[in-house]
Amino acid sequence: MALTLRPYQQEAVKATVEHFRRHSTPALIVLPTGAGKSLVIAELARLARGRVLVLAHVKELVAQNAQKYRALGLDAAIFAAGLKLRDSAGKVVFGSVQSVARNLAAFTTPFSLLIIDECHRLGDDDSQYQQVIRHLREVDPGLRVLGLTATPYRLGKGWIYHFHYHGRVGGDEHCFFRDCIFELPLHYMVKHGYLVPPERLDMPVRHYDFSRLSPNALGDYPAVDLNGELQRQRRITPLIVALIRDYGAASRGVMIFAATVEHAGEILSLLPPDQAALVSAETPAAERDRLIDAFRAQRLRYLVNVSVLTTGFDAPHVDVIAILRPMESVSLYQQIVGRGLRLYPGKTGCLILDYAGNGHDLYSPEVGQTKPAAGSQPVQVFCPACGFANLFWGKTAGDGTVIEHYGRRCQGWLEDESGARQQCDYRFRFKLCPDCDAQNDIAARRCHHCQRILLDPDDMLKAALRLKDALVLRCSGMSLRAGQDEKGEWLQVTYFDEDGADVGERFRLHTPAQRRLFALRFLPLHLRAAGMPFAWRGSADIEAAADKLRAPDFVVARRRGHFWQVREKVFDYQGRFRRAHELRG
Repeated sequence: MALTLRPYQQEAVKATVEHFRRHSTPALIVLPTGAGKSLVIAELARLARGRVLVLAHVKELVAQNAQKYRALGLDAAIFAAGLKLRDSAGKVVFGSVQSVARNLAAFTTPFSLLIIDECHRLGDDDSQYQQVIRHLREVDPGLRVLGLTATPYRLGKGWIYHFHYHGRVGGDEHCFFRDCIFELPLHYMVKHGYLVPPERLDMPVRHYDFSRLSPNALGDYPAVDLNGELQRQRRITPLIVALIRDYGAASRGVMIFAATVEHAGEILSLLPPDQAALVSAETPAAERDRLIDAFRAQRLRYLVNVSVLTTGFDAPHVDVIAILRPMESVSLYQQIVGRGLRLYPGKTGCLILDYAGNGHDLYSPEVGQTKPAAGSQPVQVFCPACGFANLFWGKTAGDGTVIEHYGRRCQGWLEDESGARQQCDYRFRFKLCPDCDAQNDIAARRCHHCQRILLDPDDMLKAALRLKDALVLRCSGMSLRAGQDEKGEWLQVTYFDEDGADVGERFRLHTPAQRRLFALRFLPLHLRAAGMPFAWRGSADIEAAADKLRAPDFVVARRRGHFWQVREKVFDYQGRFRRAHELRG
């Protein structure tokens, strides 16, 4: 029996076969939720010449992937304690990573291909996935590894691959997956009728305010902080649940994503007891299976959950998604919304109710860094050196023109005649080495060219404050003034703080050498949209374009006679200081 693959599924299979014919490095396929990863897995397992092991992190995915493969009329072995099966002898084995990692002695016959579903969960060197991979490679060093995910990005860690086939650098060379070989955007699935369209409704009248909370480095909000905030806003929850019941009255299935277990319990208490259930990490496995089966059979209308049904859960009839928790990650947001986008008879769309003010664009991809400021959005910035179309966080004018971006280095990669790849060297933001003028990343501690130790902003500011002839200005703005004298034109730049203190520097712009120095040492640091076209002929043009320039966070000056001379400027500062005078204490 042959599988009938959709065109994009055929492309994903073809990309995988071609990659492993030429490379042995781990590869990644990105398919949105509902795109049919299990069909792609089944076809790849059928085509493989050697043995294949397919891993997933939950028993539901193990069973689903095995079922698709068995639909071909082929035998599949299953090794998953949650399914009460421990067969590792088949040509194709579907297993839970937990069960396989605990029973590596049962996997001593070589596998030629390892497929990891939801591979963004791969984890660090000590993870169960990595334990399995190391063991299988000891048995067969030629093992090929393929990962599949809808979200190839982890907040706080970044992209999970190094090179993208579109010519973009993702994560660094330490990423487990070297290549992303195929990616399908969500809007393609919706446009071509493979998923139902989402209809998002923001709730401006009844919603939680989580703005006082700060996520950790991984984008998570501590439960104690969430519970404290929800307790302060406890009167809002009944109003929100009442709205959800109104919207869900004519729905087939409503999934509600709560912030904490306590929050979920409160939500459940406000729903019809015979129509709602709660599933969390604390729910016993048998009870969880019973409740999920009842929801899938539509004996329950509402399913409240806390971070357990974001991946590996399939209930196509769901047509309302209610989000009552804050989240920093676009990937997690896409996973949650994706629970309601699958096709189902008579289903024409899915209503997305966001009561937490998340503000993510469902169709917007991850940029690769944490969102730097409110109002930021993905913007396209072309590299002046290689022409690559970078995707950075930034801001736009009303006509869509990019007025600011937060990109540091071009993300494009170049390939030489031998096939070796190297990231483009162009830097939009940089720290100049005082010895060799090499451009370094703004967080670099050592010059990549001459190896000179570069001053850390914290250390530099502390050292300056200890000097009697130094001025540390926490800059709140700057002003520009163009002028001319007998030596030619000049530009005066004045930096000032909130208390009225100021310090300035003057740039001569008369000779070509002076203009080149200004273009090297001032413009790349101060332009809000660094690297983008910026036309100027003289100091008056710079003054007129003041709104396109940014002020530094700190300015360090040293006394020279009766004047202050600017010595250092600190941009993109994320240290511990609040005001310069506080540092002196």
